[in-house]
Amino acid sequence: MEVTKIYFILFGVLTIAGGIVGYVKAGSVASIIAGSITGVLLLVAAFLLPEHRGLGLATALVISLLLAGQFVPKFLQTGRMMPAGMMSILSVIGVIAAIVAFIKK
Repeated sequence: MEVTKIYFILFGVLTIAGGIVGYVKAGSVASIIAGSITGVLLLVAAFLLPEHRGLGLATALVISLLLAGQFVPKFLQTGRMMPAGMMSILSVIGVIAAIVAFIKK
């Protein structure tokens, strides 16, 4: 469970950083808002582990699925690694990590 917690902490921090970069580079208010909200939720999910395992994993899974739903299609359309490719990879890993942690108990 510790590896899963570390992954979601890193994922959350990178998501917040990505939102900040999107705002600085493109002036995208949506990027900073969405990046901050999803990043904080990923951090909350990570810190819920392992004491509140089910809630933490469910939160991480839902946020990862939402981010994958946003970025995977964008990556497939544009082929651009930043930000869509990186967020697609991180999101898919997040979905897999949450599912594996649910199964492992």
